[in-house]
Amino acid sequence: MTRVLGRLGGWCARHGRIVLVLWVIAAAALMGSSLVFPSPTSNDASIPGTDAQRAHDLMKEGFGSGYATGGTVQLLVYSAGGPLIDDARKRAVEQSMDRLREMPHVEQVETPFRRGGISSNLQIGLITVRMQGHDTSKLAQTTQALSKAADPARAAGLEVVPADSSTPADKEIKTGPSEIIGVICALLVLVFAFGTLVAAVIPIFAAMISVASGLGVIGLLGWVVDMPKQAGIMATMIGLGVGIDYALFLLSRHRRLLADGVPVVESVRRTVASSGGAVVFAGGTVIIALSALLLAGFPLLATLGWVTGISVVAAVLTSVTLVPALLGVLGHRVNALKVPFLRGSGSSGTGWAGLGVWVARRPWRVLLASALVLGALAAPALALKLGSLDEGYGTQGSESRRAYELMATGFGPGSNGPLIVVAELPSKVADAKDPIVDNLAREVADVDGVAHVSEPKVNTSGRSVLLQVVTDYAPSDDRAAEVVRDVRAIALPGVQVHVGGKVAGLTDAGDRMAERTPLVIGVVVLLSALLLLLAFRAPVVAIKAAVMNLVSLGAAFGALAMVFSIGLGSGLVGMDPPVSSSFVQTVFFSVPIESYVPLMLFAVLFGLSMDYEVFLLTAVRQAYLRHGDNGRAVAEGLGSTGRVITSAALIMVAVFVAFIAYPDPMVKTFGVGLAVAIAVDATIIRGFLVPATMVLLGRLNWWCPRWLDRILPNLSVEGHEEEEPVPARPERVKAGV
Repeated sequence: MTRVLGRLGGWCARHGRIVLVLWVIAAAALMGSSLVFPSPTSNDASIPGTDAQRAHDLMKEGFGSGYATGGTVQLLVYSAGGPLIDDARKRAVEQSMDRLREMPHVEQVETPFRRGGISSNLQIGLITVRMQGHDTSKLAQTTQALSKAADPARAAGLEVVPADSSTPADKEIKTGPSEIIGVICALLVLVFAFGTLVAAVIPIFAAMISVASGLGVIGLLGWVVDMPKQAGIMATMIGLGVGIDYALFLLSRHRRLLADGVPVVESVRRTVASSGGAVVFAGGTVIIALSALLLAGFPLLATLGWVTGISVVAAVLTSVTLVPALLGVLGHRVNALKVPFLRGSGSSGTGWAGLGVWVARRPWRVLLASALVLGALAAPALALKLGSLDEGYGTQGSESRRAYELMATGFGPGSNGPLIVVAELPSKVADAKDPIVDNLAREVADVDGVAHVSEPKVNTSGRSVLLQVVTDYAPSDDRAAEVVRDVRAIALPGVQVHVGGKVAGLTDAGDRMAERTPLVIGVVVLLSALLLLLAFRAPVVAIKAAVMNLVSLGAAFGALAMVFSIGLGSGLVGMDPPVSSSFVQTVFFSVPIESYVPLMLFAVLFGLSMDYEVFLLTAVRQAYLRHGDNGRAVAEGLGSTGRVITSAALIMVAVFVAFIAYPDPMVKTFGVGLAVAIAVDATIIRGFLVPATMVLLGRLNWWCPRWLDRILPNLSVEGHEEEEPVPARPERVKAGV
């Protein structure tokens, strides 16, 4: 692999302008095509084989399109000045309903002046609009158009807001200032690291090209597969981080070689042959970790995994082709436009080298202290609270949260996430008055936690019955999931009871995640360790690296629990507590974490943490092969990579922290978890824990049984390319990072 990458890097350096033009054209074409032909997005959280999915499928059979997903839109009408049944207000509501009936695809409009349609204080009413033949992928636009049709009610002084049955994670996530903030922060770190503007811009430019290319591919794939709405933001977040980091690692080595007098093209060749191999392996671990999400049994999560992997592939490709091309085109001008009062100091001979020596002299004390600190950081993870998000956790003042609060006030907290009970009957019934249907409705109503059961509706075949059930609990309340399980447990002769709806779907998702999590974790750890074994031919190093990554994950989950589950800091990341909350409730505002988020976070973090492990181990291995002194090799490896890894980590942390500003709770969760994990991984773990353990293990680090050494392919990530001696150049330029 070293020879292949070396030839590729040399060719790209010699034909830099061609490679640069091809990448720009490809990125522009892919991104432009996805913008001109935007693909539909879908947050279909269905899980094949679950009870909620069976209920959803039965809803499509003879109950009318209004009961299918996206077939119903609800508008809440609120009168602050008095009851809605006042003549003038009632007339305004009815005028709005007449306009709604004239809207395209509207099949039925149910008046709020019906049983169950108006609150007990008569000030909050619910207009239900059943749709047919509309584009369910454009439900947000359809809802806004229907809301606009209710303007006569607004003209009469009434408040009208559309109720939203989705979750905050279902909202359309659009790019915004977070990307710009992240890029600016990354640029500042690079300027301080390199001391020159030209060198600082190269990783940014390469990352932007890779992100544009990846997003273009993802956008076009949306025409052939269901693409989650979070796909673009996840790909951007991860793509920016790894794209800048990979280019940074290559650029730092290239500048050191230039400073030693190596000609430009030869320097690029050596850089791609060595550091390029580390980039390929590091990217491979991220892709393996994300691909393992296909085993989770949750299509939405699996799609998010491989879609994010596309951005990582794009980052690796641009790093080993576009970056060498840019370095070849720029030549020694890579060090142009020096920033006054800043100069990038070499990575060797810095404080990191001194730290490496210090750790090597007292490994046991460093190991114990690091373990205690990491244990303290991970301890809050025991309080991690998984659950479902509802609009009660949406942005304060947003239309969706206002509708949620009105719905809860007027019709009870459970009205924001009603259960859809669909029962298969043993024989055909004529109508909803059949004794078996009536018996089923009574059994459902008697379940603890059920507040209201709608009138049963029998499908056209007479073999299924549907009831809408409102519980006493908000969708995010754990007790709502218990009601789902209790209703499913109803036993009537020949009747099969299924429960669907948002709460039931999320309950099934949580159960599936709990069932598949051990499998996914096992596969990720095993395959990542195997990849490291292929890279370094050292079983102990491979196993140790996997364990260290799990340690950094503990710190990340501890931070998530502290911020979201315990609630200390949830307000700082933009989570708004209810208006009526007390001071203590505001300070400790607990927010549940979606059940699938920890597994996704595990895959992403495990892969990203392995990046720094690969780069550190590569440097240690190279030093060990030169002189065979393990303690000295560890100190030299830490000294030569510490500054680079720290700069890379700062960039990733800056990018991830910037994304916390997004209103979407899922994005906030990822931003906090990724930022904390990367910060801990690049400092405590790579700076102290890993060097200490490697010093203690001694020659065992690189031990490999002879039988295993014979069967392992020689992939050589360390970069043992033949390096011809090059005379020193008089115009030697001092390296930056």
